[in-house]
Amino acid sequence: MTRKEAINEFKARKVPKGAFALRCAACGGVWVGTSNNLNAARNGLWFQLRTGSSVFRALQQAWNQCGEQHFEFEVLETIADDTPALNVNDLLKQKKLAWAARLGAQTLL
Repeated sequence: MTRKEAINEFKARKVPKGAFALRCAACGGVWVGTSNNLNAARNGLWFQLRTGSSVFRALQQAWNQCGEQHFEFEVLETIADDTPALNVNDLLKQKKLAWAARLGAQTLL
């Protein structure tokens, strides 16, 4: 595979969009968020929490008290790849609020 083919393949890949939950088994806390790239969302959140730089104070506090080993990232729902781009952000907002209400969770940006 040439470099150009690899770049085109990377650009053409489908990244999962949707809602996720962070759960702490130790304290029972649940936080719900959405992302245009669920894979990157987990990596970004873990990086922020590990470095103590999360803007979500309650989440960072729970992470510091309970430890990383008690946290789980769970994909709750994905959005279809054929969803029109103009609708994605509104749909993600709706999903976040609906899942937060269903789980009694705090929301992440």
